[in-house]
Amino acid sequence: MPTFTAVSQAAYCPRQLYYARRDGDDGPSPGERRRQRLAFRYGELRGADDERLRAEPVALAPDAYRAALERLAERDDWAALCDPVDTHVSLAGKDCRGRVHKLVDTVGGTVPSFVSPGAPPGRGVWEPQQVRAVAAAKALSWEREEATSHALVEYPAHGVVRTVRLTTRAKAAYRRALRAVRALDGPPPRLRDASRCRACSYQDRCGVRTRSMRSLLGR
Repeated sequence: MPTFTAVSQAAYCPRQLYYARRDGDDGPSPGERRRQRLAFRYGELRGADDERLRAEPVALAPDAYRAALERLAERDDWAALCDPVDTHVSLAGKDCRGRVHKLVDTVGGTVPSFVSPGAPPGRGVWEPQQVRAVAAAKALSWEREEATSHALVEYPAHGVVRTVRLTTRAKAAYRRALRAVRALDGPPPRLRDASRCRACSYQDRCGVRTRSMRSLLGR
């Protein structure tokens, strides 16, 4: 059964998933794990002084980080984010399985939360994280036999939490990624747009072909 990680990688680039399967995916680096652990210390960090915050793997200056946590504390689910129902939970759904960092009680019921070590986009979440969140929400719904309306993606190094709702578009992106995982049999075609490849750990061995402006214009 595909994992949450696999559908997330397929949403980013099926070729990335191919290399991860071939070479073995070691998961987050030690530095990424340190940033993820910040998500379990919001209450403590909210009152931390400048010296303490400078020693933490936060991505903002101390004043800016405290301000971000103050904004985060205005969310209805702030207390639940600080004190989740459960942590590091394995879920198995009808089509996908994996682990989530938290189960969080909200007004709409218990929802899964994935903690990202990276930075959020200007709005919403990155598509691979959206796919992963939908996969987790659907797995939780399957296990509990009750609807899960949304999931959360946390960016603790930036003091940001985003909500991922199970819209028609979000579920369609999940289904595309799931089909890509199931269809993977050998290396997929190389991408022609390398903009997303700069952040990929497999870029040095992938050999992604980029197209010049001349070729894009058909000259």
